[in-house]
Amino acid sequence: MRGYACLVAYDHVIELHDLAEEQATGFIRDARRLSRAISLAVQPIKLNYEIHGNTIPHLHMHFFPRYVGDPFEGHPINPRSIVSPVYTPGEFATVYRAVRRALAERAV
Repeated sequence: MRGYACLVAYDHVIELHDLAEEQATGFIRDARRLSRAISLAVQPIKLNYEIHGNTIPHLHMHFFPRYVGDPFEGHPINPRSIVSPVYTPGEFATVYRAVRRALAERAV
């Protein structure tokens, strides 16, 4: 999905509850900041969030922007079913810079 991101926990833990209180607060704070930055950068109609750990045993959160007419409209996201490029030439760099700008605005 255009604007997809993955936030990876700094410390090696498998479950959210394995984080110390301060670390968990930081992880969720970072998730909120990234969520806002993605929303500003690509203006989806909705963001889906997923936390898994069965493939990579390290805490991480996926951010899937949703759009009207996206390939999964009305259904759960299945990233393995996407076989064609998501971005037009140069578009990834543009989205990346927009997300970085939005993150920097909130860091001040």
